[in-house]
Amino acid sequence: MTSVLVVSGSPAPVSKSARLADLVGEGLARDGFGVAHIRVRDLPAAPLLAGDAADPAIAAAVALLDAADGVVFVTPTYKASYSGLMKVFLDLLPQHALTGKAVLPLAVGGSLAHVLMLDYAFRPVLHSLGVRHSVQGCFLIESALDMASPEFVTGDLQRDMLARAVDNFSRALTDNAASATWTGFPDRRRRQA
Repeated sequence: MTSVLVVSGSPAPVSKSARLADLVGEGLARDGFGVAHIRVRDLPAAPLLAGDAADPAIAAAVALLDAADGVVFVTPTYKASYSGLMKVFLDLLPQHALTGKAVLPLAVGGSLAHVLMLDYAFRPVLHSLGVRHSVQGCFLIESALDMASPEFVTGDLQRDMLARAVDNFSRALTDNAASATWTGFPDRRRRQA
């Protein structure tokens, strides 16, 4: 089964970005993917801030990421960038932690003025970690998200953009799985030997 890890970087116990992470994870699970969810705020603070990858909880989180075929990163927007909590998590990952993975960056923000944070702040950091396929991210406006609504994403435009992004991510995961089974080229490790 193709596995997906959802990583949410909101420091708040209840937030629109955390709810978005749940919504996307639930949808991917319904589509047949194995889904795990890391809420970075639930990791132990001292080892997280110290970048202590030997801590059991931190090591377990990194192992989940390592085992995943795809990763969905969900962050609130603070100061025209992704959350500091997400940054701390990304900083403790090994340099090529995302190599061979499909990645979907998602962000929630209060203003369209910050929509480019995905391309100018978030995506470069993810690519520096070796992303194989980064799906076009999606920036959702807070005013189109209603925690009291069963639909949660109440704006038609926002709902369509999110659906397209998740569909593209699903296709990238399927393409990853297909390319991983094709054996036309020799394994890279054999070529280096």
